[in-house]
Amino acid sequence: MRAVVQRVSQASVMVGEEMKSSISSGILALIGIEQDDTLDDMNYMVDKILNLRIFNDSRGIMNLSLLDLNLELLGVSQFTLYGDTRKGRRPSYNKAASPDHARKLFSDLEEMFLQRHQRCRFGEFQAHMDVSLMNDGPVTLLIDSRKEF
Repeated sequence: MRAVVQRVSQASVMVGEEMKSSISSGILALIGIEQDDTLDDMNYMVDKILNLRIFNDSRGIMNLSLLDLNLELLGVSQFTLYGDTRKGRRPSYNKAASPDHARKLFSDLEEMFLQRHQRCRFGEFQAHMDVSLMNDGPVTLLIDSRKEF
């Protein structure tokens, strides 16, 4: 499982003309699911994202987590995080989970986030979304549950 995690002062997801979800200060997490992801990968990702110390304390040091400050999370599924661009010019998505499998895992992942923190919102799985954000910092991190980078 992979995620692009961004500290934001605001973020939102539109599906067509409908506002699907929006948050104020917190984290926008773009999350990709691999075909071999397991419950361990999901637990790792939920724990890592909710506890990342990327928010400033009173001394201006990134020392506080989303949970410490009771901030919001916006999670958006994004299979293109598994795009392999090493050959040719068109990305290959062979490592990305199939849509049916990814839908189940992402739904389970949503529940896991909500069990740990109620201030979580999500995009719409497999929909074309317009994602808007105001990156705070900017702070952007890459996370891989298999620690590949």
